[in-house]
Amino acid sequence: MTVTTLNRRSFFQKLRSNTEEKPVERTDFFGNKIELFAPISSQELPLVPPPTTTIALVGGLEPYTGPWDYEQAAHLLRRTTFGLKKSDLETLMSLSMDEAVDKLLGINEPAYMEPAPPVYNYYNPIDNDGYEEVTVPANLPFYDGLPALALGETWVDRPYNNDAEGYRTESFRGWWLNLMLGQGISIRERMTLFWHNHFATQTESVFYGKVCYNHNQLLRGNALGNFKELTKLVTKDVMMLFYLNGYLNNKDAPDENYARELQELFTIGKDNPDHYTEEDVVQAARVLTGWTIDWNTYYTDIQSVFYTGAHDQGDKQFSAFYNNTIIQGGTDGETELDALLTMIFDKNEVSEYLCRKLYRWFVYYHIDATTEQNVIQPLAQIFRDNNYDILPVLETLLKSTHFFDAVNKGCYIKTPVDVVIGSMRSFNMDLPSNTMWDDFVIKYFLRNFLESMQMLPGDPPNVAGWQAYRQSPQFYRMWINSNTSRNRNFYIYAMFSGGLATSQTNIMQFDAIDFASQFSDPGNAVTLIDEVTKLLLPPPVSDTMKAFLKAILLSGAQNDSYWTVAWFSYADGGIDQQMWETVLKTRLNAMLGYLMTLPEFQLA
Repeated sequence: MTVTTLNRRSFFQKLRSNTEEKPVERTDFFGNKIELFAPISSQELPLVPPPTTTIALVGGLEPYTGPWDYEQAAHLLRRTTFGLKKSDLETLMSLSMDEAVDKLLGINEPAYMEPAPPVYNYYNPIDNDGYEEVTVPANLPFYDGLPALALGETWVDRPYNNDAEGYRTESFRGWWLNLMLGQGISIRERMTLFWHNHFATQTESVFYGKVCYNHNQLLRGNALGNFKELTKLVTKDVMMLFYLNGYLNNKDAPDENYARELQELFTIGKDNPDHYTEEDVVQAARVLTGWTIDWNTYYTDIQSVFYTGAHDQGDKQFSAFYNNTIIQGGTDGETELDALLTMIFDKNEVSEYLCRKLYRWFVYYHIDATTEQNVIQPLAQIFRDNNYDILPVLETLLKSTHFFDAVNKGCYIKTPVDVVIGSMRSFNMDLPSNTMWDDFVIKYFLRNFLESMQMLPGDPPNVAGWQAYRQSPQFYRMWINSNTSRNRNFYIYAMFSGGLATSQTNIMQFDAIDFASQFSDPGNAVTLIDEVTKLLLPPPVSDTMKAFLKAILLSGAQNDSYWTVAWFSYADGGIDQQMWETVLKTRLNAMLGYLMTLPEFQLA
């Protein structure tokens, strides 16, 4: 087999120079023609040669006792939140390592409070009068006279509206992106995305905004809870019943879709060649017959329900893999579901499978024999010993020597969410919203960028989730191809060169001066570059690269005072503010824009 000899840097440089592909036109949500910087595809990276040397990871799950400083705190935040925010970093450095992890996990913190729901923001004042037209089916006359929905009111308690559901779904997605942006020092949003990747569903397959919202809230509320309980809740959830056809599963026409994915993707996995059988899929589907949608509540407060008449009441016989377990049939669907999950969760494969997924999500994709023995298996035992509570597993992993091992730092290719939301968090950004419509559209801009990078929250490619966490041997490298690489850079260029605007006064863009102002000595070019590169780039930066970045900041001048005079002249306000702001922004934008398109910026 022929393999490439490209190293990481030369590969990225090759992607930058690849300009042969032409932009592609697509139609956006509003019916307008838009031109993506590069077409969306599923190209893979070229194969890479095997390593010439082997690096042994000596750390296991024993508690980390090494230094706790900028490097360790930054690593912890990059892996558990989106991006690296300077104020968050300073907070963690004021704590011990144990206290920092506890804070991220919500241990000893105030109890979780459900965020306020998404609101009606999809009104364009140019096109209508500010109220949603609520269309009520003729067979539900008791909704006649329902007051129109005003801007800023939540739509999640409103009846189904075919004309509005597409807008509501995008309103929900923008609400979710905003929660990621304002997550604070908490792992919850990262874990919500983890569970969304694990129990993958697609909004485009379920045309119902409230269903999408309720499912997301289910994942968020249980993100740090019990895996077995979450699996049960997801099994009965309306979104999953829709997505994997569970609502069609009945005794007369069994549907095996969810029963298969429950074992293959959600619990047992296929890591072990000796696993469940096809007959086990059939029997599990029989157990799950009768769980469906309550069509009487479809247009109002949609719920799942168990219909005894649609349930297979016979006994269900499973294979030797499950110790030939027999689940007794009857009319109680809840009891049979509990028996099915108890049988599945009695297998060690469940804890091992999920611990591998957590490891690839938070640490690294490659799990060798040593890591399996020293990290995965002990974690799985902790998982089982704690009856599948997720918190003890995360606490052990994030406080371990292995997590802070030097070779696990800066080896994680950022997800598109890390690039888009993470960079906004590093620049301390909020989403501008002069009006409700501006709020809706600016979030839709972010949605389009994420889709162009092939990671749209709410719509993973299929029920197995995003390929970067499951596709061997590429794994994280799946995020980078000739299309997505350019789209990542295009996002950075756009945010520095005018930003994204919904109006002349509502503009989303990086504020380079405000960003620089948060560092210890922004008037000192050397100090500023040292601190900026530490924040934005996990790998150390060479003196040669720092000198090049300084040359950009100095506009080619040889004397560092050129930058210092410009900065303090603006900061003191004694001269033409507009002129100096322009000078500073031009230099900072050029330097930061170049820095954030380096290959190192793609790592975490």
